[in-house]
Amino acid sequence: MIKSRSPSREIDGKGRTIRELLAGRKYSIDYYQREYKWQKKQLTELIDDLANKFRESHEEGNDRDAVADYSHYFLGSIIVSDKEGRKYIIDGQQRLTTLTLLLIFLRNRLDESGQSGQRGMIADLICSEKFGRRSFNLDVSERTPCMEALYAGEEISDARVPESVANIAARYADLEEQFPKELTDTALPYFVDWLIENVHLIEITAYSDDDAYTIFETMNDRGLSLTPGEMLKGYLLNNIVDIDLRNRASRVWKGRVQALIDIGKDEDTDSIKSWLRSQYADSIRERRRGATAGDFDLIGTEFHRWVRDRKEVLGLIVSSEFSRFIERDFAFYSRWYERLRKAGETFTPELGHVYFNAQHNFTLQYPVLLAPLTVSDSDDSALRKLRIVAAYLDIVIHRRIWNWRSNSYSIMQYNMFLVMRDIRGLGPQDLVAMLRKRLDNENETFTVNDRNASFGLHSMNSPQVHRLLARMTDFVETRSGQASHYSEYAQRGHKGYEIEHIWADHWEHHKDEFAHPSEFSDYRNRIGGLLILPKSFNASFGDMPYVKKRQHYVSQNLLACSLHEQAYDHNPGFRQFINENGLPFQPHADFRKQDLDSRQDLYRGLAEQIWDPERLTEEVMS
Repeated sequence: MIKSRSPSREIDGKGRTIRELLAGRKYSIDYYQREYKWQKKQLTELIDDLANKFRESHEEGNDRDAVADYSHYFLGSIIVSDKEGRKYIIDGQQRLTTLTLLLIFLRNRLDESGQSGQRGMIADLICSEKFGRRSFNLDVSERTPCMEALYAGEEISDARVPESVANIAARYADLEEQFPKELTDTALPYFVDWLIENVHLIEITAYSDDDAYTIFETMNDRGLSLTPGEMLKGYLLNNIVDIDLRNRASRVWKGRVQALIDIGKDEDTDSIKSWLRSQYADSIRERRRGATAGDFDLIGTEFHRWVRDRKEVLGLIVSSEFSRFIERDFAFYSRWYERLRKAGETFTPELGHVYFNAQHNFTLQYPVLLAPLTVSDSDDSALRKLRIVAAYLDIVIHRRIWNWRSNSYSIMQYNMFLVMRDIRGLGPQDLVAMLRKRLDNENETFTVNDRNASFGLHSMNSPQVHRLLARMTDFVETRSGQASHYSEYAQRGHKGYEIEHIWADHWEHHKDEFAHPSEFSDYRNRIGGLLILPKSFNASFGDMPYVKKRQHYVSQNLLACSLHEQAYDHNPGFRQFINENGLPFQPHADFRKQDLDSRQDLYRGLAEQIWDPERLTEEVMS
């Protein structure tokens, strides 16, 4: 323990494991500190860091007690003001809130997997009960209903909620999507033990708000520390001998960094990582215990040191090459990164697939997209390459979704590294040939097999299925001559759309075809039995029998309307689309098991056309 004393005050600093920090301890947050602002990016980075550190030590077949000797992970510090025995968080609530969400997620996963021995232990880190009332260890009253729902594994109300509560619900959904699937099976109890016992924070406790905020301001004084980007800038400029060249390179660097920061926090750092990985990373850490970090990993953690250590490989020998590295290379790749990030935020027709990939939080796309670009590329050539690679990634992502495979950063990192390395510097024709070959050799396709024949909705893929249905719906309408409404269809929440089950949740109405409720539920969730409709529609008509609500589908999107014969009347654009594509569209007067099977085949056919590898060739010609 570190302890500083004065006649009336003391400041304590103590390293604590997650168990020591949260077990039986309550934390409050003052009203002016209550916003939880972490986005998917920050959560994904934390989960990837934890998972990668755990994998460094874990091997299949280890005894549970071997976890005690696994490597440790330092998560930073939190600052607490202790006011009459009640602890108020001054700094660190973003991490503590996220850790609480992670613990709730792990507790629920242990329950699902049957590994229930640790559930009580985790519960003590999340909440406590007294006189029949549960209170959370991170105690913020406005969050309680949301936290209760997450803890119980229940759906969260879509009613208007404060920003923090909405972010908490969204980050939990991201956890369900992003948590590595290989850690949810036999490795799960090991990961839980490791997280609780081998992940550490420093808890700094002051006994007055003034002292707590003084510590906070001191630790966050940005004038005392440099970012990796600032250190790289200093190293490069210091090696430019000519004063005029140095000043010019400095102006280029400052201008590009400011443009990136205008996009968002840390975008300058992410841009440099994507650039260096795309053009220079030739190795990556293998997924085995004791494996050493490769270029890809080192660029991600300390690229300023990596550049200095690889200066000969990078051609940084004489002063003029350091200037070139900034004025030509950094300027070129950072401008394209900036354009790609903007395309990921707002749909633009020339880079539409970048937007679709970004909606799945596929941040790995940026170094892969930059990989084939060369500084001699014209804008037209660079755009053509970017469209080809973005279309390839779009196909890979959706094929994997259809085959129940994760697209999380940790799962896809190695494969994307290989793609990036293989396509580096290729021209459009060679790029298409390389990526078509990779698609042809992949196991995940839309062809029916034992794994994907029943593809549909489950508890952890709702966002992906929603976006997939939005793409299908938009494809049918735009190919039938209508305007695109994808952005509207992809919007979830209070004012957006939600997944509609064609069958209401009443097994008793389907007993003649399903012997058990679980069999009915599994079939009901198949994608052929789903639509996307405005949330208000589901609230008004969702519980109706199909024969009564199908008339209401006529006024909705064309994919929903296609269940009714009126969709085929006086709609030449739709009929032409059907004739040209040979898809088995048909109205359904009733919707029984064979009707759902028919729609399942229809949706699979739609997926094959939307994510047809021939799209890559089309991008070369566009």
